[in-house]
Amino acid sequence: MPAKSGQRGFRTNSSPLSINEKDYQSVSQKHEPSRKVFANCVRAFLVGGVICVIGQAIQEAFMAGMHIPAKEAAAPTASMMILLSVILTCIGVYDKIAQWAGAGTAVPITGFANSMCSAALEYRSEGLVLGVGANMFKLAGSVVVFGVVAAFIVGVIYAILGVGGNHL
Repeated sequence: MPAKSGQRGFRTNSSPLSINEKDYQSVSQKHEPSRKVFANCVRAFLVGGVICVIGQAIQEAFMAGMHIPAKEAAAPTASMMILLSVILTCIGVYDKIAQWAGAGTAVPITGFANSMCSAALEYRSEGLVLGVGANMFKLAGSVVVFGVVAAFIVGVIYAILGVGGNHL
């Protein structure tokens, strides 16, 4: 026997499965969980800070262990942070941290590595080229394009203003 339109606490126009926008908004607002904005911000700040502290510790270790300046230690530090992010993503730890911390795990280099690795893991069953290769850049491709365009624009501005190192 079909359900009556008023049975679930909202009116519908034609069938029991259709609902108008106003009724949908009122029902969805009743069932939407409350957001703890301050707690989310604190967690994001703490986790993002911990990721940055780990990166700084890795850089300090490279500087002390290999006796190199900070500028030269930056590249291996970035590589280690990417490696750690990928390893944690592969074993499922990074996603659990991200669920708890929210935006705090979106620190640029680790968040980017996580998005690339997650896509690669998700589509690996479809093959290396059509699965991993084609789908890995769906999310991260826009980040790459934005980074390249922004770097080009900033480089042109620096060259015009004569700011920075060696210029034309």
